[in-house]
Amino acid sequence: MIDFECKERYDFRDLERIMALLRTPEGCPWDREQTHQSIRRNMLEEAYEAVEAIDEQDPAHLKEELGDVLLQVVFHACLAQEEGWFTLDDVVDGIAQKLVFRHPHVFGSVRAGNTDQALTTWDAQKREEKGQKTVGDSLDAVARSLPALIQAEKIQTKAQKAGFDWNETQQAVDKLSEEVDELKQAIAEHSNMEEELGDVLFAAAKVGRFLDLDSEQALHGTCEKFIRRFRSVEEQAQGRPLSEFTLPQLEQMWAEAKTRT
Repeated sequence: MIDFECKERYDFRDLERIMALLRTPEGCPWDREQTHQSIRRNMLEEAYEAVEAIDEQDPAHLKEELGDVLLQVVFHACLAQEEGWFTLDDVVDGIAQKLVFRHPHVFGSVRAGNTDQALTTWDAQKREEKGQKTVGDSLDAVARSLPALIQAEKIQTKAQKAGFDWNETQQAVDKLSEEVDELKQAIAEHSNMEEELGDVLFAAAKVGRFLDLDSEQALHGTCEKFIRRFRSVEEQAQGRPLSEFTLPQLEQMWAEAKTRT
């Protein structure tokens, strides 16, 4: 029997101890088997579920999902402590040190009268902290594990702050049209299609940034719209497989779905 007292309400230290107990020989067989790599996907999934709760504006759901994200942090810290790498206290100290260092306009003598100045100071402190001597260094530091559209936006924003960007939205739109033409040519020649598709998506993200739109969110919205319209097409099919319809018929059904949703 494991030595643990159940409570009506637990605090942060209780969570840390529960995680440590789960990893003991008397704890949970599944938890004992896990590694940083085996629970890597869990971190991503829980973060996305927390974002979904934010979008739903559901406080109870958000509280639950933030707890799931916190569990992943505590789990990885527990594994790291077992390896002798660092402790959860080291993690907390590290982020606290970072916040103080990156806010010299709050905890130091630097002045920042508005959000833009605060972000400029943050970026400068971050480059110093990371030893990034060039803008190229900061671009290279953008996490590869980010969704590609978000990665593209972050790279473009950093380049824009360095003065490498167009001045008008239309220039970005023209570039998108140019990339679409190049993709068409690549398809016709059956060469470099993946590269050219990537260029189209990168250019589309840049247009979104000029319009002050979140490209990732825009694409999510389109996915939801597609699902609604596809359901409408299925309803019009009245149980028949869509493969039995001709392309013109499907296009007509899709047009009808667009008027409904």
